[in-house]
Amino acid sequence: MPTTIVTRTYLRMTSPDSLRPRRDPPLGARVERIPRCSPARYRELYRDVGGPWHWHDRDAWSDERLAEHLEQDGVSVHVLTVDGVNAGYFELQRHDDGDVELVYFGLVERFIGRGLGGYLLTRAVDEAWRLGASTIWLHTCTLDHPAALANYRARGFEPYRSEEYEATLP
Repeated sequence: MPTTIVTRTYLRMTSPDSLRPRRDPPLGARVERIPRCSPARYRELYRDVGGPWHWHDRDAWSDERLAEHLEQDGVSVHVLTVDGVNAGYFELQRHDDGDVELVYFGLVERFIGRGLGGYLLTRAVDEAWRLGASTIWLHTCTLDHPAALANYRARGFEPYRSEEYEATLP
């Protein structure tokens, strides 16, 4: 299997005033929290959004481990639907130090390019601040969609660290 050098970039937002929102939802778009998200539902979202971008970390987790993670008080999963069809999701995790991590974020590939990314990211940031975040942070990498980093920066996230690693791709 081929390997490639990947750059991972960490970004953060330290004030609600930093958010440059995209508030107008595209026609038919709706974001809702999934209360008590099941491992099966989570895996569907994770696969549909992350498959093209080589997401695989959670594939190694057993259903029991994933269920335990999803049941934590500080973890929430929110789904974006367009006319009732899954179009994307985000996962937030509140840490003990008050930071909220945007753990996973993305759109199903066929919904990219419709103005949904900026809207969904605005909703994710709003929700993180509602959780009482002192800082919101995330990381992305060069395996992600080419517009991902630009979307994070356009909403007000600032890079604060980067690193390189080698990844094996299927």
